[in-house]
Amino acid sequence: MVAEQSDRHAVTLESILALLRSTRLDDRRARAMATELATTALVGLRMTTDEQRSSLLEPVVGAFARLRTDLHPLVRYGDLEVQFVEPPATGRALPGEVAHAARAIVRSAVLAFVDRGETRRVRIQWDCDGLNLLIGIRDDGRGDLTAHDDSLRPIAERVAALDGILTVSSTPGWGSSLDIRLPLDPPAEPEPLAEVVPLSPRERDVLRYVVAGERNQAIARDLGISENTVKFHVSNLLRKSGARSRAELAALAR
Repeated sequence: MVAEQSDRHAVTLESILALLRSTRLDDRRARAMATELATTALVGLRMTTDEQRSSLLEPVVGAFARLRTDLHPLVRYGDLEVQFVEPPATGRALPGEVAHAARAIVRSAVLAFVDRGETRRVRIQWDCDGLNLLIGIRDDGRGDLTAHDDSLRPIAERVAALDGILTVSSTPGWGSSLDIRLPLDPPAEPEPLAEVVPLSPRERDVLRYVVAGERNQAIARDLGISENTVKFHVSNLLRKSGARSRAELAALAR
């Protein structure tokens, strides 16, 4: 991994030097192309670093400070005015995966706003409620953004991957807002069906066979009971669990 990164960065530096030394490009064009190449390389380096830190905890204020750094080129070299509302310093530390995703989500959202052509100001706010990272992003654009907009699809997918919630609201002529809730803890594993639903010993036996994908005939043969008895137990299991099919019953039991 280290050797691969070194090679990639060496190629980038060599390409930048070649552009700056080229006699076929004027100074302005060479600087523009070199800047674009360096920016792309820096973004790639940041993403690699984020991925390597994904298993670590990161203070919420530190994660937010890195976001400000990420967006600095847009603020410094573009026409975009960005207002940052700091999260509380006492906020809970973020799992590395959440911190990385949150920065990527905000970057994608800001670029989606800018690409629409009329955004001049963006407000970014982070907060913590102890269980979730709360992200608010608002622009002053046309106010016609919806949750089904193609530009928001990568954001929606990232939020969904973390079991989060994305809400989009827009007011024509006043801008659009994204409100995102990212849980800081993984979802609790559901308890096995046999632990939460009272089952008889025979029902537990039948349930194990259903989970294994066995049919009624095989279950009856192995347990030494009739197929009608197996059907009776399976019917009881479906009723007690609220499952609508054997497949759903098996999934609940797992």
